[in-house]
Amino acid sequence: MLERQERQALALLVCVVAVVLAAQIILGAGGRSLVAKPYSPEVPDGALVLLEGKIESIKETSTGGHLILTVNGTRVFLPSNVAAGLDLHENESVSMYGLVQTYRGEREVVVNAAGDLEVLE
Repeated sequence: MLERQERQALALLVCVVAVVLAAQIILGAGGRSLVAKPYSPEVPDGALVLLEGKIESIKETSTGGHLILTVNGTRVFLPSNVAAGLDLHENESVSMYGLVQTYRGEREVVVNAAGDLEVLE
């Protein structure tokens, strides 16, 4: 049988696990949409943004199989692990979540997971 202090510690541990699981479920289901800002040139580097629009151009980098898209005039970088298996075409409407960064003096949105990019109909 557990002592009083052990029961309290176990109850506290169960509560902490329940809170962490609830937060994971809530943030996993809609977390990005809760914290992402719509993309604009004023958004600072490191911010999570939502970018929606039409793909104007698609280029493959010379090394690594990465893709560089232009969506509504905004440069979008898709690392090879994200680009693999995607079938994207110019003039498709897309919605994506990514982090803003400045690369070689040019602002871009970096998409870090294939699930962060959706082709709209």
